[in-house]
Amino acid sequence: MRAFKSSHRAEGVVISVYSVAKTVADCFKFRNKIGLDIAIEALKDSLRQKKATANEIYRYAKICRVSNVIRPYMEAL
Repeated sequence: MRAFKSSHRAEGVVISVYSVAKTVADCFKFRNKIGLDIAIEALKDSLRQKKATANEIYRYAKICRVSNVIRPYMEAL
């Protein structure tokens, strides 16, 4: 499965969005820059709104090398 890329402008910055699952994994990858609370909220929202499955998120988490970081939060939900 190949991720679809689209670009969005947020507060004057162009953001590339590949998929919701990859974006969630990226939030955990950059948690020190954006904050862990934002990463957790992104995980909760994506699962609650059914925009990504747990398997998709975990797949991208492994690719982004944050599977050990994201696993406890996914298990708690």
